[in-house]
Amino acid sequence: MDRQTALANLRRADIYGITSEEHSLGRSNVEVAQLMIAAGIKVIQYREKEKKARRMYEECCKIRELTRAAGVTFIVNDHIDLAMLVEADGVHIGQDDLPPEKVRQLVGKEMLIGLSTHAPAEAQAAENSGVVDYIGVGPIYATQTKKDVCAPVGLEYLSYVAKNISLPFVAIGGIKEHNLAEVIRHGARTVALVTEIVGAPDIKAKVQALRAKFT
Repeated sequence: MDRQTALANLRRADIYGITSEEHSLGRSNVEVAQLMIAAGIKVIQYREKEKKARRMYEECCKIRELTRAAGVTFIVNDHIDLAMLVEADGVHIGQDDLPPEKVRQLVGKEMLIGLSTHAPAEAQAAENSGVVDYIGVGPIYATQTKKDVCAPVGLEYLSYVAKNISLPFVAIGGIKEHNLAEVIRHGARTVALVTEIVGAPDIKAKVQALRAKFT
């Protein structure tokens, strides 16, 4: 997928899918990615902290095939080398990872770079960098899906980004069906719900219920 198509998917996306195998009711990351694609999700991030590199590579190769065939933007979390090897559409990094400018030197001009942000200064720095394509905004609420997560940033920071930052952004962290409408009211147009989706017995039905909150 070319860069412009990958970015267009991101800008139009209401739901940003993220894998989390430990919360997936015994289903593999590949199975969950298939179900997300079937549910119409157009952006999927592979996030995996515990597996060996070879296993992650094998999973990403399969998910890359699925997403490419479906026209879905595929992003790899943290692992820049893995994103490059499987020709992912993007890589998502955190504040403690390599600087975005250095990541851009590694991945070239085509790959999208996403950056997690937790405060106005970080969002402004991302926008001013000239190399970051979109930012993560969160965690909005307390979350258990990441072990090294910072304290919740709340809805105030989300409102700040919606009003002051021109980059596309993804709201993330503790977002569930019951609080999604509140997140949307504070300016989110693209939202990542991790356990709410991967932990749903029927992912397609859950995505349909979540999408109803955007209308």
